[in-house]
Amino acid sequence: MTEENNEKSGAENLSRRKFIRNSSYAVGGLAVGGVLGSVIPWGTEDQDQQQQAAKQVKNYNNALMYFSQAEFQTVQAAAERIFPEDDNGPGAKELGVGFYIDHQMAGSYGFNARDYMVPPFFHGEKEQGYQGRLKRREIFRIGLREMQNYSHQKFKKGFTEIAEDEQDKVLSDFADDKVNLSTISASGFFDMLRSMTLEGVYSDPLYGGNKDMDAWKMRNYPGDQMNYTEIIADDNFQEIEPRSLRDHM
Repeated sequence: MTEENNEKSGAENLSRRKFIRNSSYAVGGLAVGGVLGSVIPWGTEDQDQQQQAAKQVKNYNNALMYFSQAEFQTVQAAAERIFPEDDNGPGAKELGVGFYIDHQMAGSYGFNARDYMVPPFFHGEKEQGYQGRLKRREIFRIGLREMQNYSHQKFKKGFTEIAEDEQDKVLSDFADDKVNLSTISASGFFDMLRSMTLEGVYSDPLYGGNKDMDAWKMRNYPGDQMNYTEIIADDNFQEIEPRSLRDHM
């Protein structure tokens, strides 16, 4: 190898080493800016801005799995009248009860997966509950449609468009079987709607309702605690922050 080639090769090696060295500095800078930078309080955002950004994180549990948008709006409005917002705290709508009911209709509960659904079907007594071939998801869809029909018949508007006292009247007429339906029981549908509304209010947020555990907080209910061994022998009343099943992961 000639002297000229040796010099050229040495220059290339120096250039390559310089590039690698500079690249490592750049990577190190990214590490400091990306990892350590997220830990070091640089003062670019105040605490309020950070909290606001955290609140804007999307809740992917708030997604429809069964209802149409129109059906969902009707469910929300009806549930809100059953469990309305008041001075004690939020109502069914803000607590996400509509999503809870939607998810239940899309799952095994809505399909009556654990119920005996083989004919023949007989007309049972009211105390026996529902006796028939329709699945809960089908009953709910029919019930919502009949609520809209009855609302138009009585008040010339859809259920979501009428005043709250008029909505209460529609729900009361269903509860008292004053609405004549050929396919389902009006009171049976209302009982299911009311029961599922309360379930959505007080169930674990994992299932779509009880947003931020606010319903538990209204009743000072501790939620899903693993144990109470630290306070069980204490005679003094203890306030415990509620926990969801998600908090144990």
